[in-house]
Amino acid sequence: MTLHHAWLDDVRPNPYADQLSLGFRLLRFVRPLELEYRQYMSEDSFDLKRIALSVGMVLWLAFAVLDFSLIQGPQLWWMQGVRFSVLAMLIVCGFLVLQRKHVHLLVPLSLTCIGGLGLGAAAVVAIAHTVDTTYPYEGLLLVCMAAYFLVGLRLSEAIATSMLVLLAYVFLELLAGLPIPRLINNALFLLFGNLMGAVGCYLLEFKSREHFLVSRLMRVLADHDSLTGLHNRRSFNRQLERLWRQAQRESQSLALLLCDIDHFKAYNDCYGHQAGDNVLQRVGGVLADAARRPLDMSVRLGGEEFAVLLYDITDAQARERAEALRAALEKLGIRHERSTTAQSVTMSVGVACLLPAEEGDFSVLYERADRALYEAKAFGRNQVVA
Repeated sequence: MTLHHAWLDDVRPNPYADQLSLGFRLLRFVRPLELEYRQYMSEDSFDLKRIALSVGMVLWLAFAVLDFSLIQGPQLWWMQGVRFSVLAMLIVCGFLVLQRKHVHLLVPLSLTCIGGLGLGAAAVVAIAHTVDTTYPYEGLLLVCMAAYFLVGLRLSEAIATSMLVLLAYVFLELLAGLPIPRLINNALFLLFGNLMGAVGCYLLEFKSREHFLVSRLMRVLADHDSLTGLHNRRSFNRQLERLWRQAQRESQSLALLLCDIDHFKAYNDCYGHQAGDNVLQRVGGVLADAARRPLDMSVRLGGEEFAVLLYDITDAQARERAEALRAALEKLGIRHERSTTAQSVTMSVGVACLLPAEEGDFSVLYERADRALYEAKAFGRNQVVA
């Protein structure tokens, strides 16, 4: 299958866009994304697995009842014994599947259920063929189709399970003494049915993986600034409110650094907007390095305004981090002839650090940082005010 998204050329590099560009015709992502996709599939296919298991148990019981009208003699009770054993296994697996605390066992349990159904069906057919060679064996194909389409297995898992069932069927039929020409005919029928199922499963998994990457990429684009790659204001507002509540529960401090590039309009007028965009990207790189911890966040609020949100940090540490940011930008030495503050691009930083348990609303943090930034700009720019 071809996979081309022209719009990816306009997207900043990120794992999802990179994987879409590279492609995944072998149905495999790079390891971190592969683990994320499998986790996504385990959660997304939970209801599908539950429904498939319920349907499988009902059909299994229906075929058990049907056996009484097709087979007579002691073989019938051997067949019922196999069906009862498989049903007991399905009930145990179903009990575990219904408990969401065993999500990590969903794939092994699914493989156990579909494999158990297939091996049980193969055994039932082989026993029946010892007395009646016309007993329908096509139900094995239903099990294989369930593996490919109904249980939410990946292609490799579905093929491995179905081939195991097919080999078990051939082996058991040989033991039962089914005539070789008839066995070859049955095996070819099941093999070609599996081939069609595998092709369909490949297409489904390919589209599933593509949907996973595109949906994750859309989430990234919705929450990040397209020019700098930093979080945008929408993402910042959501994170600030969430971290404020978390800091209240854990009695931790929260710091906000508001940053504004000095005389940026004059820089654009002098060097042009393309050069201005380049400056914004370099400032974004500086700020991104300042928010490496899991709960920290670097943000482009809009225009030349940026912010850094820091969790569990003291007032002195926040001021040090702000000063390091200001110095890092100045050290880049980006020439700015129109600046009345310095000969290079600089920024002013306002710092606020609060213990949320002592304040009522997270807007207080923003207001204090904004007031500090106003003072930094009013008293000469290129400085930090806390």
